[in-house]
Amino acid sequence: MGIMLGKKTRVVIIGTGAVGSTTAYTLLLRNRVDELVLMDVNQKKAIGDALDMNHGMPFLGQAKVWAGTYEDCKDADIIIITAGAAQRPGETRTELLKRNEAIFESIVTEVLKHNTTGILLIASNPVDLMSYLTWRKSGWPVNRVIGSGTLLDSARFRYLIGEELNLDPRSVHAHIIGEHGDSELPVWSLANIAGGEVQLNDEQKEKIFVGTRDAAYSIIEAKGATYYAIALALDRICTAILSDEGAVLNVSTLLQDYHGVSDVYIGVPCVVDRNGVREVLDLPLSEEEVALLHKSADKLKGLIATLESQ
Repeated sequence: MGIMLGKKTRVVIIGTGAVGSTTAYTLLLRNRVDELVLMDVNQKKAIGDALDMNHGMPFLGQAKVWAGTYEDCKDADIIIITAGAAQRPGETRTELLKRNEAIFESIVTEVLKHNTTGILLIASNPVDLMSYLTWRKSGWPVNRVIGSGTLLDSARFRYLIGEELNLDPRSVHAHIIGEHGDSELPVWSLANIAGGEVQLNDEQKEKIFVGTRDAAYSIIEAKGATYYAIALALDRICTAILSDEGAVLNVSTLLQDYHGVSDVYIGVPCVVDRNGVREVLDLPLSEEEVALLHKSADKLKGLIATLESQ
């Protein structure tokens, strides 16, 4: 399905581990792109994934899938980076930082040789820091370097609120903002069901937030990695971009004086369209929420400073 007439839509996925391959399969099943390019440092894995998906084409349609090289980034609308060291059981996302920085240096350098007009969508953890480093390394406008941010966290939050209230999570409107990680925060002051207040007591709210924040640890403990829901989140971002939707999604972007927070990539509601992040939405947060957002931002800025001092 070509969404833009006259040009084939192309998405490149760099890293075909659990997240990358599941994202590729999700995009394919939902008929999002004309061309899907898979890349991995283990090229045999990328070739195997492409072959496996191509065997399903009689059931799907006309998309073209292949294992490619950096040269295939040339005509890409979106380059999704899921590569990097995997999060180990008990390891925090920020402990991954030093292991992933070097990997990203080489990836971004190679991508920039072939593409200067696409959108970089970062999913590798710690995603806010990797997005910030990618933006700085690329020199691209900030709107075209996007992190998956707290989109998945917000989905987990909405799901758990829906479970507690026996409601369809699509009818629950609620945000997780801040770091995609341990310092994230729930925006209870704006959570609503059709504009009405969410009827939960403090104990229920705490249980739901802890379940949201610690979800990845539970899943990694149980099966080694999270990939189904993040693949759906990445598909959602890609669709907003390729269809020029102007959708409000909680992605990670560079903040400038957002409730006093500046110069850090962090997850907040943004308008996402064909140009990437068109606008950052200024939520009317409570004083407590602003304080927690600053705490989350300060944590990320501290880690950036640690990297810069090396």
